[in-house]
Amino acid sequence: MKLWLFFLGFLLLISCEKSPSVTPETTILIKQYKGFPNNEVDTVTSILKKVYGVKTIIAKDQELYPNAFISIKSPRYRADSIIKFQQKEINSKIDYVLGLTSKDISVTKKDDSGNIKKPEYKYQDWGIMGLAYCPGESCVVSSFRIKHKNKPVYFDRLKKVAVHEFGHNLGLPHCPDKKCVMTDAVESVSIIDNAKLKLCDDCAGKISLN
Repeated sequence: MKLWLFFLGFLLLISCEKSPSVTPETTILIKQYKGFPNNEVDTVTSILKKVYGVKTIIAKDQELYPNAFISIKSPRYRADSIIKFQQKEINSKIDYVLGLTSKDISVTKKDDSGNIKKPEYKYQDWGIMGLAYCPGESCVVSSFRIKHKNKPVYFDRLKKVAVHEFGHNLGLPHCPDKKCVMTDAVESVSIIDNAKLKLCDDCAGKISLN
């Protein structure tokens, strides 16, 4: 398993070498977990449709999985567990699942050798904004770490995180173009803010969106 992380351990990626195609019939189930505002769900569904041309189905007011809850450094939900539970929703009518939560989520941040990054107490339970398998069928986005007093800035971040995460599910790796929404923000939110809310031509071409 190969781990890549995006801003505070943003996301988990596995072998981004295959790029599934996306069509107008591609359907995403949006799981709105309790506490996540309706208008923010609408914002995410709209941007996914605009960028990827997909269909969306919304499952409102869902309970976060109790078995994903942990309290090591603070009360959080394990993002990798959420992703695995969500995958059970995949069926003949649902191609992908994207969860939306306002709760804090986390993963274990590892180094290139697959060991917990040092110091372990810091990275064993690492707070993140979102997580995605690459390619995969499930991802999760949390608004907990992207809040901003300026609402347009917050909504811009939310849209970028959602587009970025679903892009990984489609097989897109981190992009070297710092203006592409698929760029790796590492551990700086300013990189997210400076990226454009769009795929670069190269990334769009990989999933036949050019």
